Amino acid sequence: MLGGRKAGAKVAPRYRNPSNPDQTWTGRGRKPLWVVDALNSGKSLDDLAI
Repeated sequence: MLGGRKAGAKVAPRYRNPSNPDQTWTGRGRKPLWVVDALNSGKSLDDLAI
């Protein structure tokens, strides 16, 4: 195994939905709809960062 990483290891979330704190995103993979909506409304990823 390279780098000692485990397959399926959990990644801490980096972004949180301000209108629903239960919704988070790690920044990996496809952007959730709430992230896309926030970006389209003029917010940046820095505004959503935890």
